[in-house]
Amino acid sequence: MNIRLFTIPNCVTLCNLLCGSAAAVMALVHHNLPAAFALVIAAAVFDFLDGFSARLLKSYSGIGVELDSLADMVSFGFAPAAILFTLFGTAESRWEWSETARATGAWVPFLITAFSALRLAKFNVDDSQHTEFQGLTTTANAMFCASLGWLSAEGEITLSAETIVLIAPVMSWLLVSPVRMFSFKFERFGWRGNELRYLFAVVALVLLGLLKGAAIPVIILLYIIVSTVRWIGGRKSVKP
Repeated sequence: MNIRLFTIPNCVTLCNLLCGSAAAVMALVHHNLPAAFALVIAAAVFDFLDGFSARLLKSYSGIGVELDSLADMVSFGFAPAAILFTLFGTAESRWEWSETARATGAWVPFLITAFSALRLAKFNVDDSQHTEFQGLTTTANAMFCASLGWLSAEGEITLSAETIVLIAPVMSWLLVSPVRMFSFKFERFGWRGNELRYLFAVVALVLLGLLKGAAIPVIILLYIIVSTVRWIGGRKSVKP
């Protein structure tokens, strides 16, 4: 069997993997959450570019699909959990925790890693997710968690240990939830059929202009809310 390993899309995917690995190291070893956030963003850019380059060059392969999932598992499954783990270690508590409870709570963020694996595995075998997603994407989840780490490190927000322990299972559930999330995959670029995508993009740009980097978690939360309302409305409309 002749398998081409070092195609351009595969090399781009490996850049995604390297950025995700470096993000985890920055969080766990160096406790540098701003650097970890920047590396997660870089991984997301490479994640977009590998698919774009594959379509542009018509370089599709089974190994590319598998490699993409493996890279995403590290960059968007393990790295965000590592960031929340580090953040929990320095977070203050609103309540008095025993030493055992504190030590146990520190590992709760790694629920995200486990549920990201389920999310990616489901995506690989679910043919219904070409035009929209079922559940929050691992990329969006990773950017949300990483941005919280960055904003906390910069003193823009303060998250308690209890909040972090709550965020991890909620985001984990969203990864495998039945909620249909709209995607930004354009089959054509006209207004008809893309109204929500264009409107959301405009709102996101406005928020970025107003809030700068602090807009990232706000945009992702807004994306979740809009998708959930749209999904609930769609379910009601199909009921007899």
